[in-house]
Amino acid sequence: MFIISLCKRFMLVAVTALIVLPVVHLGAQSTSLDGKVFVADAGEKGKPADEKADVITFKDGKFHSSSCDQYGYNKGIYKTSADGDAITFEAETQSDKDGRLIWKGSVRGDQIEGNFTHYRKGGFFNSNPAPIEHWFKGKMKS
Repeated sequence: MFIISLCKRFMLVAVTALIVLPVVHLGAQSTSLDGKVFVADAGEKGKPADEKADVITFKDGKFHSSSCDQYGYNKGIYKTSADGDAITFEAETQSDKDGRLIWKGSVRGDQIEGNFTHYRKGGFFNSNPAPIEHWFKGKMKS
């Protein structure tokens, strides 16, 4: 009798899981940005854009900014999370000659925006230059 009761409970739990899990999954949002490409303008915080039409790419778990190629910046691994109707992301890119960039932003629909901080590489006359904050904003490439 106990075994039959236990089997009935197990079946009830299994059937409930089959019904509830797909419903829970329907509300889940994918946080992957892989395959998305954006075109954005960027500039120093508080100033107008000095970089136009930067192509920002998310591919194979890596973040890339085309405007940074000229300074020797590499692609960087990016992390994402869901934040309401947005996907937020963080990435770090590095350049042997220029320093590193810490990117933080969000994607809502076909819009991207955020900021990045430029930690410049020190030199002979200034071994520890102050970081420079920048903004970026754009939309998905069509």
